[in-house]
Amino acid sequence: MGKVLGIIGGGQLGMMLAEAAKTMPEITKVIVLDPTPDCPASQKGAEQIVADFKDRSAIITLAGKSDVITYEIESGDSDVLGSVMDKTDVNPSPETLRIIQDKLLQKQFLRDNGLPVSDFVGISGYDDLKAGLDSFGYPALLKARRDAYDGRGNYKIDSESFAQKAFEFFSGKNLMLEKFVPFKMEVSVISARNISGKIKSFPLVENIHENNILRQTIAPARVSKDVSLKAAQIANDTMSVLKGSGVFGIEMFVTNNDDILINEIAPRVHNSGHHTLQSSKTSQFEQHLRAILGLNLGDTTLLHNTIMYNILGPGDFQGEYDEPEISGDNVHLKMYGKKISKPSRKLGHFNLVGRNGQGIDELLEILDVLKSDSAVRPRV
Repeated sequence: MGKVLGIIGGGQLGMMLAEAAKTMPEITKVIVLDPTPDCPASQKGAEQIVADFKDRSAIITLAGKSDVITYEIESGDSDVLGSVMDKTDVNPSPETLRIIQDKLLQKQFLRDNGLPVSDFVGISGYDDLKAGLDSFGYPALLKARRDAYDGRGNYKIDSESFAQKAFEFFSGKNLMLEKFVPFKMEVSVISARNISGKIKSFPLVENIHENNILRQTIAPARVSKDVSLKAAQIANDTMSVLKGSGVFGIEMFVTNNDDILINEIAPRVHNSGHHTLQSSKTSQFEQHLRAILGLNLGDTTLLHNTIMYNILGPGDFQGEYDEPEISGDNVHLKMYGKKISKPSRKLGHFNLVGRNGQGIDELLEILDVLKSDSAVRPRV
């Protein structure tokens, strides 16, 4: 018999998981826990429990209705999720979620397992910050340890004069300081492990950010074979020490010397894996469901060169909007059903897929044309 899938979070990632679930006979129903009424996943047929991600009673209710629980956001209460494992399967592991939710614990875990990360230190007060800056030099990154994403919890300290301002910016939050990494490229690997321990990864991709938010992903990354192999090995080593099954997004830096450092890990499907909806035989969303259901993992071969481009809310507008008009045989638009645009809010994306041997350079030229005529912007 099919299983009921519970998801902490019903945003665009939950929406695309729900869409993938519809194609799988192993899943009969999807229930999401999300605080926003009529969330994107509910618009695709998922039942919704309207509550905060950390709401203990709501998580327990979800567990009572689900055969397996997963998450599309790291904001769930890992202790509560751990307490319901006698009622339902939870993957990835709540213990892994607990580690990844705290950026300092995450970096310590990676370093303790011999994985490459930049230098870092926990910050308990302003004196710690000054000492860290004396050690690391400038620039350095002050980060909130929890509940931060898309760069919103980061403050780059370029000189001593910014230190006090940076410390006050976080208003008493738990912090860490990280040595700045001069890098030539941000990349990521989308990896999956199923319940039986089998690991498969999609090819390395290149990520380009604007104002700390992912704008586009280029698949495959424009790097040497040696760099691709090195990143793949680090991803495999990372997956080997993390507990639980599912898809993980492993973000990395390629340094000027072609070394690889892990930046952050997401224990869920990831924005930089959206290209797999058209570039690969198996999407990251189907792969995640296969992993947590104990099925064989799907083929991760890259079939087409692809560029994923995020559609973000304009910086000077908030309100209702019209969807962008984008067309073309090799353009695949997906909007997320969010009714209100906010500055830099992720409203949708499209995949620009190479056909008949089209290379990345040609796809970038097509993307430039789309951007120049404003087709990729929501109409306000």
